[in-house]
Amino acid sequence: MRKFTLLVFFAILFISCKNEKKEEAPKQEKSTELIVIGTLHKPVPNFNGDTLYQILEKLQPDFILHEIDSSFFTSDFKFKKDYGENEGTASRMYIKKHPETQLRPFEFEGRNEYRRENGMRPTDKYTLRLVDSLNKANLLTKEESEIATTYKNSIEPLKIEAAKSPEHFNNPKTDSLCERRQFYQYQMIPKITNVREEFANRFQIKPNGEKISYRDGYQLWANFWDLRNQTMAKNIMKITEQNKGKKIVVLTGFMHRYYLRRELKKHIQGKDIILKEFYD
Repeated sequence: MRKFTLLVFFAILFISCKNEKKEEAPKQEKSTELIVIGTLHKPVPNFNGDTLYQILEKLQPDFILHEIDSSFFTSDFKFKKDYGENEGTASRMYIKKHPETQLRPFEFEGRNEYRRENGMRPTDKYTLRLVDSLNKANLLTKEESEIATTYKNSIEPLKIEAAKSPEHFNNPKTDSLCERRQFYQYQMIPKITNVREEFANRFQIKPNGEKISYRDGYQLWANFWDLRNQTMAKNIMKITEQNKGKKIVVLTGFMHRYYLRRELKKHIQGKDIILKEFYD
């Protein structure tokens, strides 16, 4: 009997220790998931608010980040303005069904005002029109003409991809096409505008009444492409790091996708953050 009692005692002690070890074992934290979805802002036959809503339903995100600034939101991050682009339409539909999901902005604060005040807008538009006009009139050098023609033609393959399903403008191939197009717009076009007098001798008036040349205005705009995307990536990371273990969807125009993913890959190194595609 004594032997049996000892066996029961040791069995209970073993089970108790085993349970205690289980309780003491640290919980495995979920990795943070970051999903950048390249979008088309305006409704078209192949992509509209409902298309994006269906993607969100499959992903079930905790946070949806928007390429707009804080002026579009109330203090508790509800849409304040009539945000009628595809991203706004889809998010409103999703939030109605999943009210616990949170919205956040990640855009460069005051983007449009910043561009206008510094003379980038509408100087950028007029500069590109002048480049095209000079090229059509055969007034550019051979090298300049090649730059202008390549830039103009680089949008065509992107139009083809953007007319297909979202997977076609959310992949490495289309990212590369976007990067090439933006490289010509912001790095190669200035090789024309920064050397030709036509761009130094034409001016736009800034809101403060000062003149700015097409040359200077366009160069500021080219520089802003880097500043804007790098700022957006930092804003995304700030939200991501404050919400560990959550699934965070970033909605951005698909021309920004390559840049944001490239920057985010740098920022997440060594962190428990997984950068995924929406179709993975």
